[in-house]
Parts: sequence; C-alpha cells; structure tokens
Amino acid sequence: MNDYKTDIACIRLGNIHVIIVSCPGIAREFLIKQDAVFASRPTNWSSEYVSLGYRTTALAPYGEHWRKMKRVITNELVSPLKHQWLYGKREEEADNLVRYVYNKCKNGGLVDVREAAQHYDGNIIRKLFFSRRNFGKGREDGGPGFEEVEHEVMIATVDNPSNAVEWGLAEMLNQPELLKKATEELDSVVSKGRLVQESDFPKLNYVKACAREAFRLHPIVDFNVAHSSMSDTIVANLVLIEPSLNLITFGTGRRSCPGIMLGTSMVVMLFARLLNGFTCSVPPNEPCIDLSESEGGTIKAKPLLAFAKPRLLPEVYDIR
Repeated sequence: MNDYKTDIACIRLGNIHVIIVSCPGIAREFLIKQDAVFASRPTNWSSEYVSLGYRTTALAPYGEHWRKMKRVITNELVSPLKHQWLYGKREEEADNLVRYVYNKCKNGGLVDVREAAQHYDGNIIRKLFFSRRNFGKGREDGGPGFEEVEHEVMIATVDNPSNAVEWGLAEMLNQPELLKKATEELDSVVSKGRLVQESDFPKLNYVKACAREAFRLHPIVDFNVAHSSMSDTIVANLVLIEPSLNLITFGTGRRSCPGIMLGTSMVVMLFARLLNGFTCSVPPNEPCIDLSESEGGTIKAKPLLAFAKPRLLPEVYDIR
C-alpha cells in the first residue's frame, strides 16, 4: 500500500474484487459507521471446508444461524457473569505460570517464552471448556505435558495473546529502557511484596500500552477474516457493489470478537506476571534477540528464549 501511496485499493482475484484498507479512518467507516452493511462473510469453498459447513461464528455468513451461535457464545461462554466466575481459574493459571518460570530459574534460568505463554493461554481455555488444566498428567514443574504439546488448542485465544507477549518481550529485551520503565510502573503499583492481580490493571497504563504496541507491530496474521457487503454502498467516496468485499477488520462492530474481555485479561496478566515476577534479559553469549519473522508468516521465526531471575521477595514464590 505504501508503494502505491494509497490507503484503499481494489485487487481482482479471478471474478472476486478484494478491497484492502490500511487507513484507520476509512476502516472505521467500514466497521462502525456502515457496520450493518459489512457484517457478513464471503462464501467460498475453503471457508465452508474448514468450518465444517459454516458451523463457526468466525466464518458463517450473516443470518439467523450466525446470530444463534453468537448468542450462545456471548451468553454462555464469555458473558460478564461467566468472566467473573472464571476469575479464580485465571488466577490459578497465572500462579501456575509464575511457578513454572520460577522452577526454570532454579534450573539454569533459560525460559522458552512461547511455550510458557501458549501453555498459560491453553490452560485457561481448557479450564473454561473442560474444567481441567491438563489433558494428561502434566509436568511436575507446572509446564505442559506430552498431551498439551501434541494437541494444543490452536485458536485465537491461545495463539493471539501468546504471540503478542512473545513479540512484545522480545522487543523490550532489545530496548532495556522500555523494560525498565515497565518494571518501575509495576513496582510502583504492585511493589515487590506480592504478585500483580487483575485489580491492578487500571493503574498499569504503560504495561497495557506495551501490549497494544505488540499487537500493532506484530499481528498474528497479515489479514484478518474478510468482511462481505450485503448491499451496494459508498465508502470514502467510492461506490462499492455487493456482494464481494473483503477488507481488514479491527475487531469492532457486529463481527468483533465476543471474547475481548477474556482475551484482554489474558494478555495483560501474562505480560504483567512475567515482568512483575522476573528480571528477564538476553541469554548469555547472545548480543541481542533475533526479531526475524517466520518465512511466509508473522510469528517469530525462532521461539523467544529469555534468561530469567526472580525479582520479588522469596516468600512470594511459595505458590501451591
């Protein structure tokens, strides 16, 4: 888009016209002002195949079937009441994350941040759906067992938060002044005598800003799920014809993620507990963290390995 010096472009793929938007102002016009027009999804073979006949809310076209599915998710899985009910389980998994990293500190201090982050996210989802942390026995140090490694639930609530935290910490390790500012905020709000809790989040503005910047710099995918218009309309003084319109979504409007409250809590807690509980640094004998992306993707090419040391009072880590 920068090469063409434009904020909106139309690309023809076969008989489909794909509209790409990179301007936040134009995107808001699509997703907020004209949300009702662009609330559907395009129908195609691949979407139908991976969703087993559009049985997922993410890919189903707009209609009664989609509304029923979203109603079930919103009311039964990620409602404010359910979010409050899950608080204790989220706290358990935040404590388990600290216990796992603390055990790594006692055995050399090298931590695979991707593994730790994905396991934390996966644990919460397993607690939500199956009321259990592990499919099998798990590891004594609190890490993922064989079953979790082989059969991790790779969905947005696992990949997206863990990817953001891994990239965010990698960037901060290469810029120690950012890491210092985040830990100073945590010490000011939380102190070194306890672990950060969700009740501290409103005061952790810098930590939350770091998480948002990680999402901005390193999105989990190049393009989000496509939107399709349900009628002719005009956006940014351009006439757009129904029905084949695809564009980037910023997660707002009717097709926004219903689990935003849960996802936000997971990201901020994951970030805050790692920074609050441990002093992280570039592993010995490495000049800096390699920030290369994987070939053909947006995830980090190599899992982030960080050298961690406990930074709180010893009794804080006495977690059962």
